Amino acid sequence: MNFYRHIIRPALFCLDAEKAHHVAMGALRLVPPAVLQFSFSQPRVSPTRAFGLTFPNRVGLAAGMDKNAIALPAWEALGFGFVEVGTVTAHPQPGNEKPRCFRYPDQSALINRMGFNNEGAIAIAARLATLRSTGRWPKIPVGINLGKSKITPLADAAGDYAASYRHLLAFGDYFVINVSSPNTPGLRTLQDPESLLRIVEALRNIDATRPLLVKIAPDLSDDAVQEMAVLAQKNSLDGVIATNTTLDHSAVAHAADELGGLSGSPLRARATEVVCLLRTTCDLPIIASGGIMSAEDGAEKLAAGACLVQIYTGFVYRGPQLIGELARLT
Repeated sequence: MNFYRHIIRPALFCLDAEKAHHVAMGALRLVPPAVLQFSFSQPRVSPTRAFGLTFPNRVGLAAGMDKNAIALPAWEALGFGFVEVGTVTAHPQPGNEKPRCFRYPDQSALINRMGFNNEGAIAIAARLATLRSTGRWPKIPVGINLGKSKITPLADAAGDYAASYRHLLAFGDYFVINVSSPNTPGLRTLQDPESLLRIVEALRNIDATRPLLVKIAPDLSDDAVQEMAVLAQKNSLDGVIATNTTLDHSAVAHAADELGGLSGSPLRARATEVVCLLRTTCDLPIIASGGIMSAEDGAEKLAAGACLVQIYTGFVYRGPQLIGELARLT
């Protein structure tokens, strides 16, 4: 019996989406990793190399699930090959007003407008330091996704990203510049070359050794995606994550009036198109994220040119079984 599908998911789906998230995160924080590993054992596969790091398998947890880095040992125990913390901002912030996360089970989709709710870089750095000092640090790569604080003017964005980077530098195996969330006003304007280069330069001036990636939106035009690929390649970024959530809600009935980013199955085709565009324009490693709900979806992303995949909505709907399906991909 699929324990997640028949027991855990129905119980969680009886709750409001955000409340269910907090219940699940609390459980993952408390359950001993050995119990999770025994209950949801995953296949052993050959490791994968990308941007100087070794990944036990190709499947990672996307940013947004463990915003405050409270359950890192659990993700390794469930079988993920890497995990991405955040999005983290320099200043702690509550995010947007509730309700702000909505399920669409018929379409295997979510819409969220969370707004980078997190405890801030200083608090999260302290938690990561405690995890490391107590010997519970996971053996899988840990990425840290950085965003702009809502209270920081767009003109000062580079300094805001730099402040978070400085606090968290000792803990991230790689870092992601998130300029593509639709839920922070004006954030996506930072995808323009001049603004993005200022952020990259600010981070590189602090440390030029950590792999640095950029996460882009699926709503960019094809030309803009290719321009982003050229920009990333020319300015020595180490990879691209494609993609964030989309503002196009046309595939989800009754969602036209719900603000926020759409994820899940309706995003699959466009996210794959973006991976293809990136691969034909640059040779940087690509982490595919968006609409990966099955092994077939993951294989599609790898065939399009990705070397790693990340899941969020797929994990909500499919649970640990999806990790194993994707880990077997070669």
